[in-house]
Amino acid sequence: MYFPATRVLTVLELLQSRQRISGPELATRLEVDARTVRRYITMLQDLGIPVEAERGRYGSYRLRPGFKLPPLMFTDDEALALTLGLLVARKIGLGVAAPATEGALAKVERALPAMLRERIQAVQETLVFDIQPSSAVPDNEVVVTLCAAAQQQRQVWIRYHNWNASEETERIVDPYGLVYRVGFWYMVGYCHLRAEMRTFRLDRIQATEMRTEIFKRPPDFDSLAHVLRSISNTPATWQVDVLLETTLENAQHIVPPALAILDQEGEGVSFRCYVENLDWIAYVLLGLGCPFIVHQPPELRNALKELAQKATTMAERVE
Repeated sequence: MYFPATRVLTVLELLQSRQRISGPELATRLEVDARTVRRYITMLQDLGIPVEAERGRYGSYRLRPGFKLPPLMFTDDEALALTLGLLVARKIGLGVAAPATEGALAKVERALPAMLRERIQAVQETLVFDIQPSSAVPDNEVVVTLCAAAQQQRQVWIRYHNWNASEETERIVDPYGLVYRVGFWYMVGYCHLRAEMRTFRLDRIQATEMRTEIFKRPPDFDSLAHVLRSISNTPATWQVDVLLETTLENAQHIVPPALAILDQEGEGVSFRCYVENLDWIAYVLLGLGCPFIVHQPPELRNALKELAQKATTMAERVE
C-alpha cells in the first residue's frame, strides 16, 4: 500500500543522516522519479523544515547547518498513556500486534529518562487487565483497510465465509464502522449482495479490497448499538418473547444491551431474543428481579418450573 507521508519522513531521515544527498540518489532510494523527490522536498519546506537545495551539475539537498530535530520526549502522563494503549493492544491480540507492541514498548522505553523508565516498567510488570482477549483474531491488513474505507466512505469488496465455513460469498459493502466487543471484531455496513444492513465478523473475512466508489454514511450512525442489536437478534434454536412488567428505563438498566431487544409495549416492556439454552435464559429472567409474562416458547415455562423446583430443593437442604 502506498503512503506518501512515509516516504516524506524517509527523506527527512536521510537528510539528517547525511551532510548532503543528491536528487537522483534520493529518487533511487525511494524508487520514485526526480519530480516526485522535488515534491517531497517542497512538502518538508512547507512544514518548516529548512531544506536547502544546491543547484548545478552536482546539485544536492541538505538541511541548513546547525538544524537538528528535537529528540522524542514524553511527559509522565504521555508515557503512561502510550504504554497503557500498547498493553491493551497486546491483550486483545490484534493480528501481529504482539511483536509490533513489544517493539513499540521497547522504543518508548529507550526514549525515557531512567527514573520514568523504571516507573513505566513497574506498570508493565504489575498491572493486570481484565479484558477478554480476542478469541477470533482478524488479519491486520483487513482491519487497516476497513478502517481506511470507513473513514473515507469508500466501498470495499470482501470475500466472506459463514459461521461454519460451509459457504463463501463475494460482496460489495459500504463499511460504516468497526467494533471490538468481548473478544470479537465486527464491521457494520450496507451489504449490496443482500440489499440490507449487515454485521460481519472480521475473522471470517478472507480478503478485502478498497474500491473507488464512494457512499454516504447516515449521520450519527451508532456502530456499537447496531452490533449489540444484531447479536441479540441472531437466530438460534429458541426464539424468546417475554413481557417484563417494568419501565423501559429500568429494563435498559438491568438487561445487558446485547442480550435482548427491548421495546415499549403497553405498560410493560417486550423482551425478545434468540437462545440455545432455555435453562440459561430462565435463570437470567429470574435474576432480573421484576415480574414477567412468558409469551413464547411454552417450553420456557417448564424450564422456569424446573428451576424453581431445584431452588426449593436447595433451600430445604440441612446438614
